[in-house]
Amino acid sequence: MLTNVKNDHTVACDEIFGPVVSVIEWDDREEMIAQANDTEYGLTSAVWTTDVETAHETAEVLEAGTVWVNTYNDLFDHVPHGGYKQSGLGRELDEEAFESYRQTKTVLLNFGKLPRLG
Repeated sequence: MLTNVKNDHTVACDEIFGPVVSVIEWDDREEMIAQANDTEYGLTSAVWTTDVETAHETAEVLEAGTVWVNTYNDLFDHVPHGGYKQSGLGRELDEEAFESYRQTKTVLLNFGKLPRLG
């Protein structure tokens, strides 16, 4: 766990893989959201709070594919996961993963009398 992290530190603004938690304490919620979203990555994030309303409101506006509340690195089979922005390659697992392989097409059929074309 890394404490006293500032938003311009490499560990806060780059995608760091491994068992690393960067802790940025905050007093102003709007400033915290702006700092959290001020990165070109968005794989995961975590919020620690005792207020359920704060947890939901914060999770909604964080630009991350997974938002953990009062936990970290909990992954479940069959729950889609992936990142925002430059993180990840779409969604993996569940039905959302199939969307990247699908192409929508409209086909209109008329089995009645064929129209004259000329």
